[in-house]
Amino acid sequence: MTLIGAGISANDIARKLGAAVEWLAPDHAADIAFDGDPARAAQLVPPGMDAVIQPIAGRRKSLLVADMESTAIQNEMLDEMADLIGIGDAVATITRRAMNGELDFAASLRQRVALFKGHPESLLAEAARRIRYNDGAATLVRTMRKYGAKTVLVSGGFYVFSRIVRDALGFDRDIANELVVATGRIAGTLREPVLDAAGKAAALERFAAEFGIELSQTLAVGDGANDLPMLEAAGLGVAYHAKPHVQARIGHRIDRADLTALLYLQGYHDSDFVV
Repeated sequence: MTLIGAGISANDIARKLGAAVEWLAPDHAADIAFDGDPARAAQLVPPGMDAVIQPIAGRRKSLLVADMESTAIQNEMLDEMADLIGIGDAVATITRRAMNGELDFAASLRQRVALFKGHPESLLAEAARRIRYNDGAATLVRTMRKYGAKTVLVSGGFYVFSRIVRDALGFDRDIANELVVATGRIAGTLREPVLDAAGKAAALERFAAEFGIELSQTLAVGDGANDLPMLEAAGLGVAYHAKPHVQARIGHRIDRADLTALLYLQGYHDSDFVV
């Protein structure tokens, strides 16, 4: 069991489990290796702390596949574009419902993109200036790459933004949807097929095969309903500050800590981090 949280009471939990503590970051992150009932161990974790229980064997992964929006970055980029042209509330409502699994992702994406038809291409650059990176994202990617892992950014958003995020955070590769632009204007359409939930899961499998990595050695992270198949297919799928629909489906969750939590889950110490 990996525990993450300020001032964590790992020693008390370990004593009750008859196990020892290995500190990954002093007073912040710890491993407790135990034999016994995972449900009982989970009951010992106090509120306000992230805890993930998983087998020790094979926990350090060789491929990271990360969602972009509301995972690697804080933004939903369509919402940022919408805010810039005064339709933010309408688009954000559709985005929220799609990410919580209430709407078909591909259909809702086409619906939102159509609202931008005729707007200048410069809107994309203006929205890109609003990108805000989530804490720990760069450290997660750089550290895993230092120790030999491959890293891929997979987004249901657009290449015009994923390329920026890929380069800024140091991902090896990125894959996303392509927004059609013609004669300097947003056409209001996407290049088909749309990269949806099934496409993200297929991308995980394709990149694992390309890099010669078993699925059991993959780590996927995301927050929305369109990430669910990818999270379920990965060796370790982590719901990161996720929507309620995703929290209910994925057992491994990080609800409070930043993205460096995914390093602790793999047994990295903070002294291993590349910041």
